[in-house]
Amino acid sequence: MKSVKVITFGELLLRLSPDLGNHSAAIFVGGAEANVAAALGRWGTPVAYISKVPENGFSREVLRQLNHRGITTDRMLWGGDRIGIYYLAQGSDLKHAEVVYDRKYSSFSQIIPGTVNWDELLGDAEWFHWSAISPALNPDAAVICKEVLEAATRKGMTISTDLNYRSKLWQYGKQPHEVMPELVAYCDVVMGNIWAANTMLATTLDAAALEADTKEAYLEQAMKVAVEITARYPRCKRVAFTFRFSKDATHAQYYTFYYHNGQASISKEYETREVVDRVGSGDCFMAGLIHAQLEGRDDQGIISYAAAAAYSKFFVKGDFNTTSYEDIIKLM
Repeated sequence: MKSVKVITFGELLLRLSPDLGNHSAAIFVGGAEANVAAALGRWGTPVAYISKVPENGFSREVLRQLNHRGITTDRMLWGGDRIGIYYLAQGSDLKHAEVVYDRKYSSFSQIIPGTVNWDELLGDAEWFHWSAISPALNPDAAVICKEVLEAATRKGMTISTDLNYRSKLWQYGKQPHEVMPELVAYCDVVMGNIWAANTMLATTLDAAALEADTKEAYLEQAMKVAVEITARYPRCKRVAFTFRFSKDATHAQYYTFYYHNGQASISKEYETREVVDRVGSGDCFMAGLIHAQLEGRDDQGIISYAAAAAYSKFFVKGDFNTTSYEDIIKLM
């Protein structure tokens, strides 16, 4: 296996953006953790991606697309029948547009607990990243996440998670807050937003205070939630939250929050009316946190780089961000 610094783990997906009136559809390779890997690969961080794909020529072509992005795929698991798919209109927002998932019985969702040597697959990498999308798939997927997290912990890896909440997943009788706390306990870095933290970890959220709808109110809540998370999960030392608001399809107002060692750092605020594609901006934010921390930046440098990276994704079509390191530095 090729030596890498970072490993991301999750379900590889294809995004179909149909235009039925013109009998056409755009196809993008994606999946939250693949998006993180693609951004890291673009910026030169040695990264590998672990997922599971069926043994066929199409899968090999998809992996070639990942290799072109600088992602190492020699740890990939093989087997099962299909790569999962989701349908989303061009330029739409995953949170607000109608997303149709077609990922039941995908190869990744049918990894069987106890069948993979995770210690061997993780090799000598320093950082392991996963997201809350994986344990949302089924009970076995949650067990698999725990297996990998235990292996990464044995190896002394830095572990990060994104509290991605997808309400259309989580359909197997468990609420996120019944599953996620046990897994988040393994994490050094937790990223998401204050609403996702409330759903996933049952952290406190003062709805009355948020009715003020001001930046001050949101950041005050972010501080309280970050303090609560680090108190509840002693291993977690860093918490990052994003604030993304939009008035219409092409508008975005964006700023982010970072908590470490009792101190908060805030990114600059970005605003645009020229959004091309919102998908993957959160993943790019996560990639920015990882890249900047591995680079040795201070807290303000970490959050500034991550926010600029996420903002740059709004102007790139597809799930992967292709913005260069140099252009992100300019945005900062």
